[in-house]
Amino acid sequence: MEDISNLIKEAKPLYFARKRRNNFIKGSLAVLFCVVMMNIFTMQSYTVYYSDDFLNELSDVTEGSVIADMGLPTDDYGLLMVV
Repeated sequence: MEDISNLIKEAKPLYFARKRRNNFIKGSLAVLFCVVMMNIFTMQSYTVYYSDDFLNELSDVTEGSVIADMGLPTDDYGLLMVV
């Protein structure tokens, strides 16, 4: 019985040191994984294409009514007038 007790006393510090090291490695990997995933999800490259189509449509609307250009009766706001 004394031999087993001596063996446990000898192995106890090694067991807890290994356990502490493994927990540290697992925690480090978890933090690294979180940082990598946050980097992947937050770094998106946005390409902005400037198109004149929107500006052309905007100028068409501000200059006059599309409905009036089609020849339909409109009111003062450029909306279709029901006759």
